[in-house]
This record gives sequence, C-alpha cells and structure tokens, in this order.
Amino acid sequence: MKNFLMQFFTWWHGQTLGTRFFTWRKGEKVGEDASGNAYYQHGEHRWVIYNGEAEPSRIPGGWHGWMHHRTDTAPSQEDYAIREWELPHLQNMTGTGAAYRPKGSLANQEKRPDAVGDYEAWTP
Repeated sequence: MKNFLMQFFTWWHGQTLGTRFFTWRKGEKVGEDASGNAYYQHGEHRWVIYNGEAEPSRIPGGWHGWMHHRTDTAPSQEDYAIREWELPHLQNMTGTGAAYRPKGSLANQEKRPDAVGDYEAWTP
C-alpha cells in the first residue's frame, strides 16, 4: 500500500501512476542508458523513467542532447561513444560531509589566500 501511495502522490521516488499509465498507452521506448534509465517518446514529447530516485543530473550527455531536442537521433540509434573527457556521474554532495567547502567559508576554517594586488575593495 505504501508503494502505491508513493507512486500516486510523489514523483521523486520514481514515476507516478499517471506517468506509468501514459507510458504504457502511448510511450515508445527509444532506449536505455548504462544506469538503467529508460527513455521514451510520443510525437514531439520525450521523457525518462529513472532507475531509482529521480535525479536529472544522472542523464548522460548523449541522452541529454536527445531529451532537449538538440539532436533527433537517440544514442541507442547510432554508434554513440562516450568521449574520453566525459566523467561518470557523481551525486550532488550538497548538505553532506563530502560537500565542497572552500577555504575561508564558515564550514572550513582554513585561511583563504590573500588578495594579490589586482583586487581593490569598492567603497561608495
């Protein structure tokens, strides 16, 4: 019952019942990425069913271009290869102990480097 209610009222745990029904009736599966996210289309509409939590930053670069209509050819329909400079997905660490905290911030007490002379404070 809990899963039913979560699908009915929330979208961040995966697809809602409305999305599941629409995908079942009208969705044409275009492909799947390495993370298990499934990509669908119906006419001009394109959407993704996430494998797990709905985290848009988990969409790889090739699929991102297809989702945003930058290309009409999906990566599953061509010989798409990940570029050597593309990094694997890292989850958003904001709010965790692994979050980026620059020197001088309230969370990192290290002293930030002094201004090097090309900075002049503005005074009205």
